Amino acid sequence: MSAHASKTDDTDALLVTAKPDLNTRIGLWLDHLSDERRLSDKTLQAYERDLRQFLRFLTGHLGGAPGVKDIAALKPADFRGFLAFRRRGGVQSRSLARGLAGIRSFLRFLEKRGEVNAAASGAVRPPRQARSLPKPVSSSDALEITSGDLAMESEAWIEARNAAVLTLLYGCGLRISEALSLTGSMAPKPGTKTMRIIGKGRKERIVPILPAVCDAVALYEKLCPYAISADGPLFLGARGGPLNPRMIQLAMEKLRGALGLPDTATPHALRHSFATHLLAGGGDLRTIQELLGHASLASTQIYTEIDSAHLLSVYDKAHPRR
Repeated sequence: MSAHASKTDDTDALLVTAKPDLNTRIGLWLDHLSDERRLSDKTLQAYERDLRQFLRFLTGHLGGAPGVKDIAALKPADFRGFLAFRRRGGVQSRSLARGLAGIRSFLRFLEKRGEVNAAASGAVRPPRQARSLPKPVSSSDALEITSGDLAMESEAWIEARNAAVLTLLYGCGLRISEALSLTGSMAPKPGTKTMRIIGKGRKERIVPILPAVCDAVALYEKLCPYAISADGPLFLGARGGPLNPRMIQLAMEKLRGALGLPDTATPHALRHSFATHLLAGGGDLRTIQELLGHASLASTQIYTEIDSAHLLSVYDKAHPRR
């Protein structure tokens, strides 16, 4: 069995819904995703979970746990039946599409081994998703959020810690997981110009560091009551252990309540703000793509729609002939 499958308690559920030959292929597939495609552990767990749900459905649909031969014999109707089953359970289009993508990945893996034909799953269209634009916060709100001046925490070092994390998200366009994965030796020091980040799929990128980011991190390090080791986490929790991302989410909830911001003002919204404000200031899409660590330019192009929507809104409100 794959080492990846053993990471979750849900593995037993997967094992009872697949024959041994299929379990072996699942392990090989997960190893392939990890070792060759270098997908993150979080993505691997999501793919495994989606495949497990499909196998559970097939166990009932086919009257027994499926093997490789059963997978090879599936028709488009079987995949549509699974999507309909999940839809009746209240699963939304985005999750359905992601689940189908994971199943297709597994089938393509088997197809490359010459064991199945993946055409049946390819004949099924993923559910249509309502396209929603990211919702950045304004530049003035972003500056207030990252200032550390609102005194929302009882201890000054925690206030400084939260401000440092949020400043990294807005100042460098980091994901919260990227900020919290920084070690003591990776902390940007005053005068630092760039920083190496390990992003999704373990891909590395270089991001520029603003003086404000260095200052925020330096203040946190100065006030932190715990020793920050070179190879340990830079950001620590109240008891000295690794900082849980939920603590930053809760801090953001307090800040948006104090500033009267909507629920869309999340830590991740600061990353959206980073991209949107760069674009509005004349940044080009290719550069922003590199800074965000997007694998595809299409993921970055959505920010042009935000910028266009903002311009139209300003035009509608300000034009004298409105």
